[in-house]
Amino acid sequence: MALRPFSAPAQMLFSRALPGRGRPSGRSRFPIVFDLSRLLSRAYFTTPTGIDRVEFAYAFELLKRVPDRLRFSAVHPAGGYYGRLEIGAVRQFLAFTQARWQNPGQDEAEVRAQAIRHLFALRPRAVPEALGQRVYIQASPHHLENGKMVRSILQAERARFINLVHDVIPLTHPEFARLGGAAEHARRIRTIDAFADGIIGNSQSTLDALAEHLTPREGRIMRVAHLGCEWSDEPPIAPATTPLSDRPYFICIATIEPRKNHLLLLNVWRRLVEQLGDAAPRLILIGRRGWENENVIDILERSTVLQGHVIEEAEVDDRRLAQLLAGARAALLPSFAEGYGMPVAEALAAGVPVIASDIESLREVGQDVPEYLDPIDGLGWLAMITEYARPDSGRRAAQFDRMLGWSPVGWDRHISTVLEVVDTLNERRMKKPGEQP
Repeated sequence: MALRPFSAPAQMLFSRALPGRGRPSGRSRFPIVFDLSRLLSRAYFTTPTGIDRVEFAYAFELLKRVPDRLRFSAVHPAGGYYGRLEIGAVRQFLAFTQARWQNPGQDEAEVRAQAIRHLFALRPRAVPEALGQRVYIQASPHHLENGKMVRSILQAERARFINLVHDVIPLTHPEFARLGGAAEHARRIRTIDAFADGIIGNSQSTLDALAEHLTPREGRIMRVAHLGCEWSDEPPIAPATTPLSDRPYFICIATIEPRKNHLLLLNVWRRLVEQLGDAAPRLILIGRRGWENENVIDILERSTVLQGHVIEEAEVDDRRLAQLLAGARAALLPSFAEGYGMPVAEALAAGVPVIASDIESLREVGQDVPEYLDPIDGLGWLAMITEYARPDSGRRAAQFDRMLGWSPVGWDRHISTVLEVVDTLNERRMKKPGEQP
């Protein structure tokens, strides 16, 4: 998953203090402690994952909305101990993170040296004694498998806990998880079940799947908040002008792993090349190679039929991604399972048609705009892609018409839901922080 970059004013936000400039959230004045553990653990990486970007977006929006109440904390990657982070060092780290993501071609040694300097400046400090209740928010699954650590954090902070849940796929579809991934995710869910006073689901589909693994608890708040998809009123980015422009192409934005169903697309493209030869559209795969994908990798590396027709672009910056997306006939997402499906929202926000799996979470995001197909219907995908590749495609034109009734969710709306949960917790008398019910 990739999100559009935040605009240049973000740099200003990260580089200066903004006391009292956030909009108050109702009557709640709880201090908010936001956990940055995930971003610190990924400080050396130039290309972010979807969860990395979500944690970044939370930090950005909370700084904008509630700067006077916001504190940062983390389980530091060097030593694994928890503590508070100095706010100035956090702003500098966030600016460094954004610049690193937008310029992936930087020298790796220099990036690593800068990351080390930032991590040294972000050494956790002792949690100050609480004068009242706090709210601890975590937007990633980082360290949730360690229930004892989470309990100690909540007790040290005297905090109520709000957690964003991205998916329950390792439990609902363990065949798509890494080795041991299902057991690890089960431990995370047990931690959430034991300690979370508020749960944010990125989709109703995620919350429904999660509910089956939770113990009923009076007073727990569960809300759906679709992930934000940044867009701007600036003129759209022009499509990429590259050798790819000589014939139509489609784009798939997804880590190469079994759950994403790249194998279906490769089989479809083999048939397209057999039928159309050099007139076949191209397929651009944007995403790193993941795990347990040997058959897909073998095809990508060994197939002479697909050479020049299927192109991997594992590391692309945000601008390059936007250019490639703008020129595509459609974005393809044939996944077997998704928690949310950000590529659907991104493509539609960019005005690009979508052909996606007919699964609940993707319909929740795309509503009635995309074309939906069964993820094992190879002939259906072949026919739809062939149709959308035509310059006079009537179905593609009809999807553009449907887009007129669709609008993306902004991070402002997502964080508003989170702050509403904070307000509600403030008004309720609940169990003692860090204790199981």
